[in-house]
Amino acid sequence: MTNTVWRQGELIEIAIADLSDTGDGVGRYDQRAVFVPDTVPGDRAIVRLVHVKPKYAHARLQQLLQPSPHRIRPNCIVADKCGGCQWQHISYDYQLAAKQNQVIQALQRIGGFVAPPVDPVLAAASSLGYRNKATYPLDISATGQVQAGYYQKGSHQLVNLNQCPVQDLRLNTLLAEVKQDIQKCSWSIYDEQRHQGQIRHLGLRIGRRTGEMLLTLIVKDWNLLGIENQAQEWLQRYPKLVGVSLNRNSDRTNAIFGSETRCIAGVPYLQEKFAGLEFQVRPDTFFQVYTETAEALLQIIQSELNLQGHELLVDAYCGIGTLTLPLAKQVRQATGLELQPEAVEQAILNAHHNRINNVTFQVGAVEKLLPKMGTIPDVVLLDPPRKGCDRAVIESLMESKPARIVYVSCKVATLARDLKLLCQDGLYTITRIQPADFFPQTAHVEVAAFLVLSQLDKGHESFKKTEISNL
Repeated sequence: MTNTVWRQGELIEIAIADLSDTGDGVGRYDQRAVFVPDTVPGDRAIVRLVHVKPKYAHARLQQLLQPSPHRIRPNCIVADKCGGCQWQHISYDYQLAAKQNQVIQALQRIGGFVAPPVDPVLAAASSLGYRNKATYPLDISATGQVQAGYYQKGSHQLVNLNQCPVQDLRLNTLLAEVKQDIQKCSWSIYDEQRHQGQIRHLGLRIGRRTGEMLLTLIVKDWNLLGIENQAQEWLQRYPKLVGVSLNRNSDRTNAIFGSETRCIAGVPYLQEKFAGLEFQVRPDTFFQVYTETAEALLQIIQSELNLQGHELLVDAYCGIGTLTLPLAKQVRQATGLELQPEAVEQAILNAHHNRINNVTFQVGAVEKLLPKMGTIPDVVLLDPPRKGCDRAVIESLMESKPARIVYVSCKVATLARDLKLLCQDGLYTITRIQPADFFPQTAHVEVAAFLVLSQLDKGHESFKKTEISNL
């Protein structure tokens, strides 16, 4: 038991030994954990305690006494301030090792798995210049200049940017110049405390393969004087810009996008090529931010499943069909389930555009649609939001017992929770867990877990054979 009293503001010396799942370095002081941003395992440092609890504390790096061999010079001059990245000061090889360890620890601690079969992280082709989408909050400087950037770590103080090393470099010109245009047009900038002002965020999106770009202003209301003329000017100035839109978010909320988007000039989508198919991507719909790594993970999924063309596949949380459509080409029938009607509308258009006719899409909550499928799929693909699957989805899968499940997750904690339920009593067995680096320079990691039904229930197996023979 510790007897040392520690106080907020106190300086202590610690050695950093680990990284938390939020990206902070972790050291120990008198048997208590200390979380320190901007540190690397192997660092020895003096830190200032800023938030103290009985068993742990959060601290700020005060002086680096001995740098870790894994510490590097960040590519961004504001990396120590900007909250967009956590790990630019960490070598990329060590980032990958840390992410693999993060997955293993979560599966052991939360899922209760003794030796989870976690592969090395699928590395990104490039750790910089990869993001195909960026959404910047706007602010006004003390001198009255329009600013765009990311919030400083742990605050709502904006760090103004004219370029960002992790976004697609072709977007940097727009970031720097559009701020000046907003200033010229005298549009007011949203103040979240007073809930006043017009423009809340600047959204930029690019097709990595096509180079087509979208520019979107997230506004409190539609009354943006002169937007039509300015939108036409942007289209003329930037040859690859294909559409300018407004998205209205009138709520007092931290959510970025509202529910309604209007195209002001050009077209309301960009064209992108993914896995040999062509997709229409709108400003406010989900599409993986790292196109190339998403493709590489899809190839692993296809290889692991080794589909033979006779399977029934359900893609839960299917979005615009990014994974559904490439997999549909390898099965007998595919069904996509998605809550957002606009995403389903795009998915149907994408299927039609690519002449894929063996796929259907249903609008609704997965937890309500999945139990009503009527047939037992051979493969279920899960790709839920960060909160993971609703308990009713897990229970439906445990009841219907599809032969194989692929669970793609952007938050390993909820993945571990859900896998624990699916694997309880030996119902499913994990055959492989493949992390992938969709988010270099951050602590986030994407994971694909592959599960097989441990033993087919005889009645279940008989039902499947009867179902197939009647088709």
